[in-house]
Amino acid sequence: MTTGITAEALRARLAELLAPSQLEVIDESAAHAGHAGAAPGGGTHFRVRIASPRFAGLSPVARHRLVYDSLRDFLERGLHALAIETL
Repeated sequence: MTTGITAEALRARLAELLAPSQLEVIDESAAHAGHAGAAPGGGTHFRVRIASPRFAGLSPVARHRLVYDSLRDFLERGLHALAIETL
């Protein structure tokens, strides 16, 4: 069973809500097969590299919170791990 979560779905949501100037979403699920939270078929572990004008004046913690809040429903649907690099 897979979560149905894809890098493209995450990319589309972040593009819609944060209007990034730079965005990269990498599905790292295969590297975590057999680990806690990993679902067969993937869609559980992602890395996001993002720069956005919405980050101006925000602390690193506030930037990460903004990304997490943008993807909250994905987290509720089975996104287990999200590595965030704000640029």
